[in-house]
Amino acid sequence: MTGSDRDDRAGQLDWFEDLYRDAGGDPDKVPWARLEAHPGLVHWAEQTRTHSGRAIDIGCGLGDNAEYLAGLGYAVTAFDLSETAVYWAGRRFPETSVDYCQADLFSLPADWVGAFGLVSEVYTLQALPAELRGDALQRIAGLVAPGGRIVVVCMAREEDEAVDGPPWPLAKSELAGFAAAGLVEEQFSDLVLGENARRHFVATFRRPG
Repeated sequence: MTGSDRDDRAGQLDWFEDLYRDAGGDPDKVPWARLEAHPGLVHWAEQTRTHSGRAIDIGCGLGDNAEYLAGLGYAVTAFDLSETAVYWAGRRFPETSVDYCQADLFSLPADWVGAFGLVSEVYTLQALPAELRGDALQRIAGLVAPGGRIVVVCMAREEDEAVDGPPWPLAKSELAGFAAAGLVEEQFSDLVLGENARRHFVATFRRPG
């Protein structure tokens, strides 16, 4: 990727930091802040018998999903592109066991690749423009350790349904990119979730190993 490409991508994503900073500590000004774990992640957890090992939460925001995973028994790393979001999460959970850090999905630490038994991807892909989504999916899939899993939660759309965003609800065919990245689909649910009764996909993919 050239320097120009990186600059263009940064220009498309700077609004995340702007939004968290401009919120001034008020979670009501962060559209996706729930102040509790996403019900799609809870649905997945309730279907899963054991919870242990290393986990990473992508785009952790204010930290609720990461804290939920830690409460289940995972050793959790959580990151966000927004430095303000990471600082805010740390202030909300001062006694946390979660390792919160600022990081860019498109330039992750080398020692994270293939290092996590669980990767939590809740709403990150749907927040990205289509031209960035394929690269982002590959990088997220690359974090899964041999024998590990990824759980993906996103708002859903039909294949031919036109949508405006962000966020951009995803079609099932877009999630097939995880299989193309070497993962095997284990479970796929098409659910109505949340107080707004929005259609969601909740899917898990495993890396053989």
